[in-house]
Amino acid sequence: MDNEKRNQSESVRLTPLQYRVTQENGTEPPFQNEYWDNKKAGIYVDIVSGEPLFSSLDKFDSGTGWPSFIKPLEPNNIIEKEDHSHSMSRIEVRSSKGNFHLGHVFPDGPGPTGLRYCINSAALRFIPVEDLVKEGYQEYLSLFE
Repeated sequence: MDNEKRNQSESVRLTPLQYRVTQENGTEPPFQNEYWDNKKAGIYVDIVSGEPLFSSLDKFDSGTGWPSFIKPLEPNNIIEKEDHSHSMSRIEVRSSKGNFHLGHVFPDGPGPTGLRYCINSAALRFIPVEDLVKEGYQEYLSLFE
């Protein structure tokens, strides 16, 4: 593990939208975000901490306009907690190391998990397969072979 590349939190400058989503529990607009329709192979990491969160192998088109995944790449890098904001009862998804807001998980996804991790693009950074080694995420390369 390359801690220098993965621990990005001290050097990352967030856009106003990235800040609102990750630090203030915001939500970006559907269908108007960077990764909702990304079909490239690779992994998604926390935009601030660099924690590996999701894989393109687990991504699916939910029709909601946000990146959706059936499961986390590294379950220990995800925290799920009850969220009763906006007069709703939901399960919020946060990154474990950084404790940054990512999105929500819903029980309406496809098999085999039946889950839909609905995640804000603004909380993610995509690492394409061809850049995994360069970016310090070489242990995930074998997933795509």
